[in-house]
Amino acid sequence: MHEIVVSIKMALKNLRANKGRAFLSILGIVIGVVSVVLVLSLGMGVKHYIVGQIESFGTDIIQIEPKVPQVSKNSSKNIQGATSGSVTTFKIKDVEEVAKISNLEGYYAANIGQAIASYKEETKQAMLYATTVGVFELDQQVKLAQGVAFDDGDDQSLNQVVVLGYEIKNVLFGEENPVGKNIKIKGSNYRVIGFLEERGTTGFFNFDQLIYVPLRTYQKKIAGLDYVQAAIFKLRDKKMIEATITEAADVMRQEHDIDNPDKDDFAVNSIEEITQILDKVFLIINILLISLTSISLIVGGVGIMNVMYVSVTERTAEIGLRKAVGARNSNILKQFLFEAVFITILGGIAGIALGKIITLVATKLAIKYGYAISFGVSWHAVALGVIFSLITGVVFGLYPARKASQLSPMEALRKD
Repeated sequence: MHEIVVSIKMALKNLRANKGRAFLSILGIVIGVVSVVLVLSLGMGVKHYIVGQIESFGTDIIQIEPKVPQVSKNSSKNIQGATSGSVTTFKIKDVEEVAKISNLEGYYAANIGQAIASYKEETKQAMLYATTVGVFELDQQVKLAQGVAFDDGDDQSLNQVVVLGYEIKNVLFGEENPVGKNIKIKGSNYRVIGFLEERGTTGFFNFDQLIYVPLRTYQKKIAGLDYVQAAIFKLRDKKMIEATITEAADVMRQEHDIDNPDKDDFAVNSIEEITQILDKVFLIINILLISLTSISLIVGGVGIMNVMYVSVTERTAEIGLRKAVGARNSNILKQFLFEAVFITILGGIAGIALGKIITLVATKLAIKYGYAISFGVSWHAVALGVIFSLITGVVFGLYPARKASQLSPMEALRKD
């Protein structure tokens, strides 16, 4: 124990004697640890925000969407194919048949597209949210500020009516009441029958920029298509969610004459499945980003190795003298190894502290710009930062320390 205490004291004494060199070495480790901490903390904050926003739609719902046959519903190929409109077999009739399942009590089908909307001299590239009337009942965050929502009669009759999102209403009409007035979409008049209260963003998607249009009106008069991109169903009994998903899949296979599940051109998802998918996606992203940021720790470790080599060269005489008066190889090894470890420990502590400050600033900026995201430094981030810094110190400090310990007293004194 006494030998360890002596080695520690000598390591600290040398670091104090070379403050500038030690600071530069510590700085390299700080950058690496900050990178690791921020990747984990910011990634976790964004994931919790997105999951929270998804769950705000309700945990008692299931969703059906198109799927590329013989491809996993979670694969990137399927996501790209389904959203691009290459799978066009999902129809309103399918939605209506699934809605007859006894454990379902409400639904809405939806498509989303873009079009230029105008009123007098004002124009806006807007997102069109084409949906059936159930959206105004199932989505609790859709709240009318004034006017009425379109009904099933408007949808079935292909009436050209719209409900404006809060931001669209302000862009096109300002303080003017839009209810009863006409806006133009693709050169045709659409009567505004209502507008919504401010909702904000959900998962970085701004619902206030939407124009709600009856689904069939959108399909026949705007987009010229006959399929839907998604359908949401509300469960009566959440405990029966797995049985309901199975029953919904059976109905869809019957409607599409599918006898092999591998050939499914649809996917039935629950909120829980969606959050599990997000967990996997963020895990992969975090692993990739940590792998990249670890490069900065390696660079910092190389810097420590260079500093230790310089230190060994400068202190050759000291090493020779210590060995001449009885110091063993292990004493010299411990001294130089402790120096490298202290540098990385200090860098790790400073990196974690700086990471905490940056996450606090990031949280305030996110809130300022309307995103209720909380970035915090988790114990995972702290543990990983400390472990990475310690490993860096040991790995990159061991070789120079071993080199110093193997110097012979005669050779060291002769060099001096």
